[in-house]
Amino acid sequence: MRTRLTGAVLLAAFLLAGCGSQGKLERLRRQSLSAQMVIADEKELPEIAMGGEPRRDTMVVEDPDGNEVLIMRAVKDENGEMVATDVIQAARVTARFRNVAERSGKVDLNFRIIVPEAMQDREWQLRFYPDLFVAEDSLRLDPILITGEGYRKAQLKGYEHYRRFLDSIAADSTRFVDRFQLEMFLRRNLPDIYRYKTDSTAVSEEEFRSHYGITEQQALVHYTNQLVVRRNRRKVSRKDDMFRKYVKVPIVTEGLRLDTVIVSPDGDILYDYVQSIHVRPSLRKATVLLSGDIFEEDRRIYRVPRTEPLTFYISSISGLSDDAIRYKTVVTERRVQANTACYIDFEQGRAEIRKETGHNREEMARIEGNLRSLLQHRDFDLDSIVVTASCSPEGSFEHNRKLSMRRSESVSDYFEGFLKHWRDSVRRNSFHIGLDDTYQEEAPAEIRLLSRNNPENWTMLDALVREDTALSGKEKEEYERTASVREPDLREQRLQKLPSYRHIRESLYPRLRTVRFDFHLHRKGLQKDTIHTTVVDTAYMRGLQAIRDREYEQAVTLLRPYKDYNTAVAFCALDYNASALEVLEPMERTDKVLYLLAILYSRRGDDRRAVESYLRACRLNPSFVHRGNLDPEIAGLIRRYGLDREPDGNDNNLTFKP
Repeated sequence: MRTRLTGAVLLAAFLLAGCGSQGKLERLRRQSLSAQMVIADEKELPEIAMGGEPRRDTMVVEDPDGNEVLIMRAVKDENGEMVATDVIQAARVTARFRNVAERSGKVDLNFRIIVPEAMQDREWQLRFYPDLFVAEDSLRLDPILITGEGYRKAQLKGYEHYRRFLDSIAADSTRFVDRFQLEMFLRRNLPDIYRYKTDSTAVSEEEFRSHYGITEQQALVHYTNQLVVRRNRRKVSRKDDMFRKYVKVPIVTEGLRLDTVIVSPDGDILYDYVQSIHVRPSLRKATVLLSGDIFEEDRRIYRVPRTEPLTFYISSISGLSDDAIRYKTVVTERRVQANTACYIDFEQGRAEIRKETGHNREEMARIEGNLRSLLQHRDFDLDSIVVTASCSPEGSFEHNRKLSMRRSESVSDYFEGFLKHWRDSVRRNSFHIGLDDTYQEEAPAEIRLLSRNNPENWTMLDALVREDTALSGKEKEEYERTASVREPDLREQRLQKLPSYRHIRESLYPRLRTVRFDFHLHRKGLQKDTIHTTVVDTAYMRGLQAIRDREYEQAVTLLRPYKDYNTAVAFCALDYNASALEVLEPMERTDKVLYLLAILYSRRGDDRRAVESYLRACRLNPSFVHRGNLDPEIAGLIRRYGLDREPDGNDNNLTFKP
């Protein structure tokens, strides 16, 4: 029969009472009997029942003269001669290893635990402990408990005794009060209070005290049996001790999981154990051992000998990756450009730079720092600087055009002075090292400063209005309609009539008064405008390493843009089968591509294409014949269609399921 249990298995096995428990225990010790642990789906081989003593095919006897004579079983052959015979007893060979496949960074270890009927008794509890060994680490897995009917009844009986003990503990303090004596006291001395016995009206402490001079609490304490109270308190303090006394072995109810238990016709218990583990990059195998104990009540009466180990060899989709180094071509431009902007405050209508105005000193120092970095750069030479000054829209466009040009020229003149001072200081600081070697820091070549202007920076104003959180949606729509006017002066006049104009002028206009610097440079020592360099594609190689490390999510992220074979491997490892097929199907049919296609077609249920791809992969690369047994998708095809038979040169003689 089959049943589904939840548990670190808790099986209340209702075992039939055979011979006495003591006799059974003696046989266990004498035979060192143990459970068995086998591969879960291993086919059971029939055993031959011999019955009684082992059969003997030879024996030694004495003849009448006292000589030893060897007698053997014999039969007549086809010539009538008697020939000796021997009977070869059936033997059972069990595999101790299995190949298992890693998928999505995990692998399932499936094995079967066989508990023979001779180890079972209604008064015993069998406890088995599977131990997992991975590399240098070990882990005790969920135990298996097999509980006899009598053992379970004893457990339940202990719980019942403990429940009765708990019931004997009084939770209501009124149970300790001598109610008869208390009522007598009230009826004789406080009849007005006593009548409240049948009345729900509360009696206050003051009213109670006014009749007799004592409080209600004092009266209760007086008529409380303190001996019973102390006895009850002792019971409360002994709850844990009593639990251990009555419940010697608690029933396991936590740490549950779903598994399968089979009871064979012979009475053996067959338990299919499944354990999932995360696979580390270097993990190639995992080993499982089984040990156990037999308990009678809370006493261990037998230590179950440890079984032979089961070894699981782990294969992975990551082993199908292509480890070739990938390169990419990098195009290097001779000329490069960098830019920055600074906000210089000018007096209204003027173009002279005053460092003491606003934040000019800090802004000018920042640009000077940028220039020093570029002039001292090891890889680039500075050719020219384009200086572009912009104005806000106040005033006429023509006035702003002239003003912005003057401001641009003023900034260019300032930094021309800075560059001249830099060149002079470099020449002065040239020096010699040693007797023969001369160090001469090369003074920068003449750098052109080109003045440009942007009279009214409406493009930047449009962007600032869109991003401004202080303006409402309606105010932004009004601005967009006004900004659509083509003539700049008319546009600014209409803008002044908007309710939001004051905010725009005070908050946004100052940010339009900028000076933009565009630095034009070239790479030192480079004569051609462009060069092409081949370098290792580090992003791709990180994706390949992620496959090896079985970090498949990261691998997909890194390799998705490449859409090559390794991208398909990463997709396949995550069971993204449609994406993997989309990448693989247009590719050339190499041995690895064909093998991966066989896996994907098998997952999709297309057995014909899966088999065809697998056989073609094996013809191109015979090592895939062995690899096929490691991947469950291919191993299933091999079993269903007999692909491990001797090849007959005709792959079409296969029968496929519809």
